[in-house]
Amino acid sequence: MTHRPSETAAPLLPNLAPGGWRLDDSYARLPALFFTDVEPTPVRAPRWVKLNRALAGELGLEADALEDEAGAAIFAGNRLPPGARPVAQAYAGHQFGHFTGLGDGRAILLGEQITPRGERFDVQLKGSGPTPYSRRGDGRAALGPMLREYIISEAMHALGIPTTRSLAVVATGEPVYRERELPGAVLTRVAASHIRVGTFQWAAATRDEAALRALVDYTIRRHYPDLAGAENPARALLEAVIERQARLIAQWMLVGFIHGVMNTDNMAISGETIDYGPCAFMDAYDPETVFSSIDRHGRYAYGNQPAIAQWNLARFAETLLPLIAVEEERAIEMAKVALGKFAERYREQWLDGMRRKLGLFGAEPDDGALIESLLEWMQKTKADYTNTFADLARELPAECAQRDDAEFMQWHARWRERLARQRESGEESDRLRGESCPAFVPRNHLVEAALAAAEQGDVSVMERLLEVLAKPYDHAREAPEYRQPAGDAGAGYRTFCGT
Repeated sequence: MTHRPSETAAPLLPNLAPGGWRLDDSYARLPALFFTDVEPTPVRAPRWVKLNRALAGELGLEADALEDEAGAAIFAGNRLPPGARPVAQAYAGHQFGHFTGLGDGRAILLGEQITPRGERFDVQLKGSGPTPYSRRGDGRAALGPMLREYIISEAMHALGIPTTRSLAVVATGEPVYRERELPGAVLTRVAASHIRVGTFQWAAATRDEAALRALVDYTIRRHYPDLAGAENPARALLEAVIERQARLIAQWMLVGFIHGVMNTDNMAISGETIDYGPCAFMDAYDPETVFSSIDRHGRYAYGNQPAIAQWNLARFAETLLPLIAVEEERAIEMAKVALGKFAERYREQWLDGMRRKLGLFGAEPDDGALIESLLEWMQKTKADYTNTFADLARELPAECAQRDDAEFMQWHARWRERLARQRESGEESDRLRGESCPAFVPRNHLVEAALAAAEQGDVSVMERLLEVLAKPYDHAREAPEYRQPAGDAGAGYRTFCGT
């Protein structure tokens, strides 16, 4: 899994329950400020749609013992697995720049599964009914958005990008009502944890410094155990989260991923990608690309993601000020120093990733200019982002249109000169490019086709898509239909939050 395992010491637990369950509830031992006990609301007719058998095995769960009617009842919320203590988590957040109180309005944390290796992962039901934080919502989820999260999160995992993952999708046998009637479903999400920037904002908003300190200590134990004993734990945590987020956002940018709703409640402290609502992958390269139907001003456009991440991290830093230093001015200055490193660390991570995509070893002063000139050409010609790099990884197949573009071939000559100056062999460069440039990403039209078929009861389209996405760097695979962008048919494509 691309999660980072938690380090909160697991207590001695009884032998594995049927199905392999071994749940703990360390989050629910935090101050009551951070959660509310609540049970899932049963559904009419739970039915299996998809079980992630590989992930189940990694978690120590027995897929064969779970994939029956009793298992469907657990993953729909009709029954609780042994050891569960269901809670809805409380948090706040800046949504499109506006602060508000939030919390899990349609998600319930069952507990933390302790794996055979002693790792700890949250197991959360999404769409399992209303909670005290539902804010007049129905607490339910539609099948399409839940399968969408399954597809995209598993694709991100295969790409090697830290992400929450999807363990199961169960149909509820009940409709949900959005703009139209839709089939209902519950997604089971697995995460290193669901602690967010917004969780810290919730504690800071209540001015409960003891609760804030408890949250800092818990987060360090669970995600950053190397910081134990740090002279200034809050500052050390801030610096560590900044480092992980710089790497994560660079990884998004390198594969053309657009999160779509980068509110502070959707920035996980663990450094994982969380919440796959209006997300999408970019076809034609354009930094202003926006897919989310609610992002009318492009706040979370592809090219804005690094700056928004830094803005979110500044909000995180604000919550920690009382613990960073007693004197506010001193705390602010220390936080500014930490935040000032984000842009540099992001640029380093992005530049290193781009070098790998171009098969470049080492670093030369003009590498940034070489990369930027390629991106400028891609934007001007509306070149497909994924395929342009994949074609370079395959040394420009004969059918590539780039061969007929004089400006591109001039750039190509500069690139070949840069390759010729490095001591590594051509084979080593080829291998690096192949491992860094995906041949397959979850293209929007393919995802939509899979979801449309699944809503009609045919999951075979989704299964075939998942099988391809599981090996995104398999350049030898002949599957042109999974590489083609939507073209004009994709113009005006929009994604939605699912609520």
